[in-house]
Amino acid sequence: MIFTAPAKINLFLHITGRRDTGYHELESLFAFTHHGDEISVQPQDHQDDHLEITGPFADDLIRAGGVGTDNLMLKAASLVRDYSKIKCPPVRLTLKKNLPIGAGIGSGSADAAATLLALDRFWALGLQDAELDRLALALGADVPACLSSSPQWVTGIGEIRRSVHIDLPRYTVLVNPRVHVATPDIFRAYKDQGQAFDRPAIDPQAVLTDVNALADDTDNSLQQSAQQLAPEINHCLAVLSQMDQAKFVRMSGSGATCFALFDCQSAAKDAADKIKALMPHWWVTVDQLHLK
Repeated sequence: MIFTAPAKINLFLHITGRRDTGYHELESLFAFTHHGDEISVQPQDHQDDHLEITGPFADDLIRAGGVGTDNLMLKAASLVRDYSKIKCPPVRLTLKKNLPIGAGIGSGSADAAATLLALDRFWALGLQDAELDRLALALGADVPACLSSSPQWVTGIGEIRRSVHIDLPRYTVLVNPRVHVATPDIFRAYKDQGQAFDRPAIDPQAVLTDVNALADDTDNSLQQSAQQLAPEINHCLAVLSQMDQAKFVRMSGSGATCFALFDCQSAAKDAADKIKALMPHWWVTVDQLHLK
């Protein structure tokens, strides 16, 4: 049983306030790619759940200590088992880590969400959407939105979402300069800058359907802070902006992954090939977005 955990792209990210708890309130439009990490589930002969990491970014995750009990996939298994209140046999989880870690594209959250869906199916629990949402939120604010591959309009601290349809260029080139930026460091730098909080998008419907409105009416509030901590992001944005037929360029989430949108697959592929030739040590991939 194999589930895909797609990359999450923040088409925009506004910081609209900060709660007394210290959590920042946001407004964001999440879009999801067709490809990403891969989660598989098999029976486990031993008493405890087991997680195996493979794929091109496995070593990065292992070096970062992401395979211990704090791993969100193992936490998801424990959470579902406790919630179900029935005997769920141990499982062997395998994560093929195709997406870079700490990259602003939600791969850890997407892995957790895919694990919830996979275990619900594997253990034949028949959990309702509301139940999956509650379990996902216990794992992280971004995890509920990652349960669905459809675009999500996200508010609150990330826990409030609604599915939307978008009519924007569907092909995307994702670029990461192989730089890890820690989300808490980015938010700390943002807070230290003392910037005024963002207003919500003026015309949300236009943002969903007009790439020019998306560019003019929205921003990524964390981009400036991330660029200061990781100047390589400036280079990524500059290179993407120089690509022929790039309709929209921005950093995703807290970085360092940046993306460009294209109307046609051939233009996206040509751009990716050029970037790979120019910067062979970068992670570069072509994908397409789910529009609904």
